[in-house]
Amino acid sequence: MVQTKEERNARKREYRQNNKEKIKEQRKEHYEKNKEKYKEKNKEQRKEYMKEYWEKNKEHIKEKRKEYNKNYMCLPKPIKHYRIKNWKKRGVICDDYDALYNQYINTPNCENCNVELTVDRYNTPTTRCLDHNHDTGEFRNVVCHSCNVRIG
Repeated sequence: MVQTKEERNARKREYRQNNKEKIKEQRKEHYEKNKEKYKEKNKEQRKEYMKEYWEKNKEHIKEKRKEYNKNYMCLPKPIKHYRIKNWKKRGVICDDYDALYNQYINTPNCENCNVELTVDRYNTPTTRCLDHNHDTGEFRNVVCHSCNVRIG
């Protein structure tokens, strides 16, 4: 009896359908026996694949990152909420935090040394800071990081 390709495939489908649990167990046992081999092989393959993908799509990836950062990383509400929450945690006392935030954002130069303020991921000498009295919690000025450290 000669089987056609369609008949063979139909029998295989039927077998897989009727023995799902058995097949799942066999695969699991096989994986457990050969786990280290698969992990190492997959790690190397993934590393090589990502390297090739980066080389082929470098410009596209950079554009996507720029677009993502522009649209999602600099949303005013979450940042505003984070800053105000952080100020409260650090002991800044204020009647109107929204007005304080607007003053903080709209101050272009340090009120102490007049250097142009920047918003940086890490503290630099020109990073914008909110200076306050640590004993009373009273807001003093919007200053650069250097002046904030100097004032104490």
